[in-house]
Amino acid sequence: MMRAHLSSDIRAFEAPVLKANEEAGDPDKLMRQAAWGIANRCKLALLERGHTIPGSQVMILVGGGNNGGDGLYAAAYLARRGLWVQAVLLTATPHEAALGYALKNGVRICAPSLDLPKKLAEDVLVQARKAGVWIDALTGIGGQGPLREPLGSLVQALTEERYASPDEPIVIAVDTPSGIGVDDGTLPGPVLPADITVTFGSAKPGLLLPPACSRAGVIHVVDIDVEVDPSGPRGPVCGRIDMSDVADVWPTPAAGDHKYTRGVVGIHAGSTAYPGAGILAVAGAIGAGTGMVRYLGESSLRSMIISTFPEVVTVPGRVQAQVIGPGMDPEDPAQAQAMHRAIEHSVSSGIPAVVDAGALSVVGADVPSTIVLTPHAGELAQLLNRLHFDESDYKGSNSAPRQVTREDVEAAPARYARLAAEVTGATVLLKGAVTVVAAPDGPILTSASAPPWLATGGTGDVLAGILGALLGAYGDVLAQAGRGHGLPARLAVSAAWVHGAAAAMASGVDPLKHSFVYDSKTHGMPLRALEVAHCVPKALGLFLS
Repeated sequence: MMRAHLSSDIRAFEAPVLKANEEAGDPDKLMRQAAWGIANRCKLALLERGHTIPGSQVMILVGGGNNGGDGLYAAAYLARRGLWVQAVLLTATPHEAALGYALKNGVRICAPSLDLPKKLAEDVLVQARKAGVWIDALTGIGGQGPLREPLGSLVQALTEERYASPDEPIVIAVDTPSGIGVDDGTLPGPVLPADITVTFGSAKPGLLLPPACSRAGVIHVVDIDVEVDPSGPRGPVCGRIDMSDVADVWPTPAAGDHKYTRGVVGIHAGSTAYPGAGILAVAGAIGAGTGMVRYLGESSLRSMIISTFPEVVTVPGRVQAQVIGPGMDPEDPAQAQAMHRAIEHSVSSGIPAVVDAGALSVVGADVPSTIVLTPHAGELAQLLNRLHFDESDYKGSNSAPRQVTREDVEAAPARYARLAAEVTGATVLLKGAVTVVAAPDGPILTSASAPPWLATGGTGDVLAGILGALLGAYGDVLAQAGRGHGLPARLAVSAAWVHGAAAAMASGVDPLKHSFVYDSKTHGMPLRALEVAHCVPKALGLFLS
C-alpha cells in the first residue's frame, strides 16, 4: 500500500534532519538528494519514450523556496549529463545556492517579468515549445489554495499548450503538481497535469485522493535521509491499495471448509421495476467465491434468479452477511419496510451488511462500522441532507446553513465520505473514478483499478454482491469484533479493487500493466455489467492462482 502523510507531519519528520545537516555545514543535502531522484526519473522517462539523453531539451519551472531549489539542483544534474536545460525563474527570490550551482553547471536561465502576465505567458510558452520535458517546481507542500496570479494563468496557458501539441511533452511534478490541495486532494484552481510525480519520503494525500490524484500521473516515492515514522505524529492519513493488499485479506478455502464456513450472503435486491439488479448482485457474489447465496428479495423474482443461477437458495436461513437495496424502491412502502427490517437485523445481530441504492434512503444514524454504505456522489449528498447534516454547525464552521450538493461531494470526496462515516457510524465506500473508503476513524483508503467504462448501469449492483461475499467470509469475525475495528474498510476497498480489475479485464485491458488514473491514453472498450461479474473470478486469479 502506498501511504500518505500530511504536509505538517512531513515537515516534522524533516526538521531534525535539516537541523543536523545545517550543523554539519551542508544545509542543502536533502535538497540535492531529492534533485538526484528527479533527474534520474527524468532520464528514465526520456529513455522510455525512445529519446536519447544527450541533446534532449528540458524546461524547469522554478518557484521560490525548497521546491524551486529541488528543481534547480535537478537542472544542474541533468545539464551535467548532456541535456539542454532551461530554468525559467518564476519567483523574485530563487534559492540562492541552488541557482549558483545550476549556473555553474551550464543551466540556461530565463527570468521573465512577473509584472506583465501576457508577456510572461508568451515568453514561457516560447521556452516550453522547445522542450520535450517540463519539470514543475513551482510550489511544494507548503502551497495553500489556488496558485496566485500570474502563475495561475500561466499554468492554464501551459496546460492548453500541452494538449494542443502534436507531440505532448513529458510533464514531471516535483513533490506534488503545483496548485493541488496537498492535504485534501481538492483542485482549488488551475493545475498542470503531470505524467510523473516524484515525491520524497512519503506520498502526500493529494496524490492519492480524488480529484487531485488525476493530475499526479505515476507516483514515484524517492527515499531521502528522512525517517517517516508510520505511527506518528498522526500516522498515514490515507493509502492507495494494490493487489498485494487485496491478496492479504481475500480468503481462500482450506481442505476442511464447506459452504457455511466460506460464508453465506443473503441478498435483498431487485424489484418488478428493476429485476436485473437482483441478478447482477447475485452474479457478483457468486463470482467472488461466496459459499452460498440466499436470495431474499421479492418472491416474484425467485424463479428468474433460479433460472439464471440454479445454485441459489431462496428460502430464509442463517446468513453471515447481507446485501440490501440494489434495485429496490424506498418509495414503495413494502420494499421500504423490507429494507428497514433487514438493516435492523444486521445492526441488532452484528451481521455485516452492504447498504446500497434504495436502502441508503432508509438507513439511519448510529449504526456500527460493519454496515458498509456504498453511495455515489449524488446519493451521499442526499444521505447527509436526509440526516440533517449542516456544515454550518459542524466542527465550528461559520458558513451559512445549506444543504450538501453532488458538486460538493465531487469536489472533496474524501472529506464528505469521512463526514458521512462520522455522522452515521458506518463504513462508507464512495463510488467514483477513484473509490474512496472511510470509516469513522483510521486512514482513508482508495482504489484506482477501474476503467472509465465501468460508469454504466448495473455495475454498482455487481460491486454490492462482491462486497457482500467478502463480508460474508469474515461474517463471524466481524460479528465478534463489535464495531469492526477498521476491518470493514479494508474489505470494502479490496472489493472495489477486484471490481475495478474485473472491469479492466472486461474492457480488454490488463489491470497489472495499466492504470487508468495514471495513464490517460489507456481507454479500453465498452463493457456490460454482467461481463464485469463474469470476469471477477479472473480478477481473483491474478493473485489466487
